[in-house]
Amino acid sequence: MEFIIPFKGEVKFKITLDPTVWIFDDRKIDLDTYFTEEKVQRDELEEYKRGMGEHWSREIMEGATVPPTLNSEKTYNRKEKNKMMVGTFGMVFKPFLENAEPSDQASTVVVETAHGEHAFPLEQAKELIFKFSQEGKPLKEDGPVHILLPDGSNQANPITDVTAIRVE
Repeated sequence: MEFIIPFKGEVKFKITLDPTVWIFDDRKIDLDTYFTEEKVQRDELEEYKRGMGEHWSREIMEGATVPPTLNSEKTYNRKEKNKMMVGTFGMVFKPFLENAEPSDQASTVVVETAHGEHAFPLEQAKELIFKFSQEGKPLKEDGPVHILLPDGSNQANPITDVTAIRVE
């Protein structure tokens, strides 16, 4: 089975998705709790502004600090490592779709699978969740991803065997 998902169609950038590296991505969501916890909408721009303001104030009060070196990597504590080894994770599709930059004429995202195609309006497709891990293991048998609806209504019967994403 191929673990790379080509992204094609009416997009400015024809990218590929590699779900095998998403386990290290900070944007991953924990699907063990995602559909049961209350969701809080985050305004990323507002969070960025608030963080920069705090940083600016700290530098004014305490003086500038040396930025971390480029070679420094995020370190995970034992609890985080264990969670990655046994957790079930997914990624929201929105950042990938936005990075591909659909054309102005695009209105539909088509998920191509080994069993057929599933079409979603562009705005609804942004909220799709790409499950890439089940209990710490990649989805080898019917993966590389399972596509879940944002409300989790198809958790028991997700879209599987994804071969490509096409924007029309």
